[in-house]
Amino acid sequence: MGVFYTDKPVFGFDIGRSSIKVMHIKHDKKTATVAGYGTTSFDPKAIKDGVVVDHEVLVKAAHSLISSQLVGTITTNRVAVSLPNEYIFSRVINLPKMDSKDLAKAIKLEVDQSIPMPNEELYYDYNIDKTLEDGSQEVQLVASPRKITDSYMGVFEALGLEVALIESNISAVTRIVVHSEVHEVATLIVDIGSTACDISVYDGSSIRVTGTIDCSGERITQLISDSLGVSLQQAHSIKTRYGLELSKKQAKIIKAIEPELNKLVNEIRKVLRYFSDKGSDGSPIGQIIILGGGANLPGLSSYITDRARIPTRMCAPWNNISFGKLQPPHELETTLYTTASGLSLVAPEELS
Repeated sequence: MGVFYTDKPVFGFDIGRSSIKVMHIKHDKKTATVAGYGTTSFDPKAIKDGVVVDHEVLVKAAHSLISSQLVGTITTNRVAVSLPNEYIFSRVINLPKMDSKDLAKAIKLEVDQSIPMPNEELYYDYNIDKTLEDGSQEVQLVASPRKITDSYMGVFEALGLEVALIESNISAVTRIVVHSEVHEVATLIVDIGSTACDISVYDGSSIRVTGTIDCSGERITQLISDSLGVSLQQAHSIKTRYGLELSKKQAKIIKAIEPELNKLVNEIRKVLRYFSDKGSDGSPIGQIIILGGGANLPGLSSYITDRARIPTRMCAPWNNISFGKLQPPHELETTLYTTASGLSLVAPEELS
């Protein structure tokens, strides 16, 4: 959802369940260089059901991060912000070619009919992705609950930051994947977070399908902890060190987390079938790219490849991004910044 437009630079501001990540990338058509980045944590009780209920906690954490905890510097007060994908409604709809006034009416009708919330409780925006051969228009519609969006805006107002863009996490993640990878085939993007897994299908020009899966990195850690009788901290270490790869613990780890992985694979298969049936040209998905903190599970790419029968690999978000003289994030922290970096890479023309 574009809030307003100028061509001034923005930095990405990603509010997670219990952490804030920021990144400022200076970019043009040829280069992209990180000017500053950082992360900090806060009490997760400050957010409930997507709504910021304790602004002071987030404002204090963000102010401390930006003023004294950054690697590098951030030289703009304009931000691109993401909302949790599980609270965002996203649709791709086909409409006959019509003037802007009639298009606005058609979109309002679609919102009334397809989104399970009263219109007055939503913010929504849309843009025409492309015009099809038959003259019809493919329109991307995005909506978010006002109470969630307004609660986020309160944080940025208190920090004295100007909000240039609000979009879903998965839109930002898709942008960084597209920037870092060459996509000649339709791609399923799987972002495995701490509490949920967001997915999207990118067909080479736009996001076709989005969704949220009840599968998470925290749940995988908990299952390892319960099965092996170790602490959560030890389970996290086992998960990121051994994962699904060959080791003395392999059989126990796989047995422990297979129910969670099966949920993920089953949902991936559903999306593969759906896109094959509903995709813009019926072409199948050719690859799966995984990322997110929950993707730090050695052997996961091979596991998904074997079961979904689609080549799967980890995203390399910094492929086309330079850190200049800055120290890059640690390898295990790379996925922390995928959303913030995707937000920072937003093009000026998208801020309309």
